[in-house]
Amino acid sequence: MIALKITRKAGIVICLSLVGSGCSSIMTHTGPDQGYYPGTRACGDMIADSNNSWPLRSLAAIDLPFSALMDTLLLPMDYFRSGKDKSQDSLRERVLRSEKRSGTNESLSQSAPLTVNEHQ
Repeated sequence: MIALKITRKAGIVICLSLVGSGCSSIMTHTGPDQGYYPGTRACGDMIADSNNSWPLRSLAAIDLPFSALMDTLLLPMDYFRSGKDKSQDSLRERVLRSEKRSGTNESLSQSAPLTVNEHQ
């Protein structure tokens, strides 16, 4: 019984430490440039959005100070990326460049049209 309580407390501590690691900041910094303090803004948006459930809003509130700290540590990187053209980093632009390099449009124009079987 004591081992179960210790395991349960350890699990809670591990979960809280993983949640409180500034993950919003890390997630927003893996994509294209989103300006300064993107993780903090993402947490604030999740907290303010009434469509989010209370557990998600609670986790975002716990993560907010850690994301603010991580965003502060990553300010030099944000400054370095701030002068760059953001349109080239967007997912849409990267997919279009990839399709152009691989000739996807030409191969699709030569393929047979898609037929849909309608069940009546």
